[in-house]
Amino acid sequence: MRFADTPELTEWRQTVRNFLDEHWHREGDDESEAATSMETQEQFESRQTRAQAWLDRLGENGWIAPAWPKQYGGADMSVLEQFVLSQELTEAGAPTSRQMLNLVGPTIMLHGTDEQKAEHLPPMLRGEVAWCQGFSEPGSGSDLASLQTRAVRDGDDYVVNGQKIWTSGAHRADWIFMLTRTDPDAPKHRGISYLLVDMKDPGISVRPLINLHDGHVFNEVFFEDVRVPVRNRIGEENRGWYVGTTTLDFERSNIARVVNVKKSLRRLTGYAQARGELSRPHRMELADRAVETGVGELLSFQVVSIQAGGGVPNMEASMNKLFGSELQQRLARTAMNVTGMRGQLRKPTGLEDDHHIQAALNYMSTVPATIAAGTSEIQRNIIATRGLGLPRG
Repeated sequence: MRFADTPELTEWRQTVRNFLDEHWHREGDDESEAATSMETQEQFESRQTRAQAWLDRLGENGWIAPAWPKQYGGADMSVLEQFVLSQELTEAGAPTSRQMLNLVGPTIMLHGTDEQKAEHLPPMLRGEVAWCQGFSEPGSGSDLASLQTRAVRDGDDYVVNGQKIWTSGAHRADWIFMLTRTDPDAPKHRGISYLLVDMKDPGISVRPLINLHDGHVFNEVFFEDVRVPVRNRIGEENRGWYVGTTTLDFERSNIARVVNVKKSLRRLTGYAQARGELSRPHRMELADRAVETGVGELLSFQVVSIQAGGGVPNMEASMNKLFGSELQQRLARTAMNVTGMRGQLRKPTGLEDDHHIQAALNYMSTVPATIAAGTSEIQRNIIATRGLGLPRG
């Protein structure tokens, strides 16, 4: 594992910084951390317009999906070059990618047909379509393989019936990539297929789920006799679980998480220093978060080192996700402790800086961090069985 940039990566990092200085103004709110749950529709549309223009500019360089082959709109970058790009964009608060692009895009590239790649990858990169993920169900969260949404073969179509839940962005999505049960008699991991479904198809309905801080991010999605062409299946029939794990591995290998934690810790420490009234327990708590942030960064380095060597991080991706999501929650609790009673406020007072607002929102928004992309319990099971070779309980 390398801890310092090579001369080539140092030059590349400066290239990215120069690009940001020229094309991205760093003042104002981070687009990568915008509190979409609290914004109006007008604010959302304004932010999206700005983000779209920025991503279009990134796309001109092939930087939206930099490690993708140039034939699909990428830049043929190495894993380490992509890592540096993600670090710098996230540090600057700039949008780094289209929604779900880095989950469904690589999955289609690895498991899709040439026709599927040609149909879906270019418009995905151009931002012409938005995607959402249809994995979780009301009775299938941690035990995802127990999912019951059915897809019954009928000629050249599947007829899909069932429900998905906690579907982020479904109310604005054009397509959904989803896991469905195509063989109810097979062992649960072996009777699942991975489908791409047009959200405009008849029989699909979306209902909002309002989260803890009154935001509309999650949704329920219902499927009633939805006809999906067989050509929209990714991979073999009944082998979708193994395609889906590819998506999950990409979701859990995330450098942006630890960079955002570092930024939040830096802001919180600056706030505490400016107020000059920090107790010893609070100082120790901030010191603990600083050490943990360094550990999280090393776990990200481990993941990218494996990828750079041509490997596929699995247990390591789970370690990265587990530690990072729990660190997000610990830092949010620390922010509430440091800001004190002000940390409970959710609207500006006009008398104080607004760090207490961010503390309250972050505290509530980190609640699902250890659930999304696989619960902490699931990550620990993966580490135990695949990493340590322990028997299943």
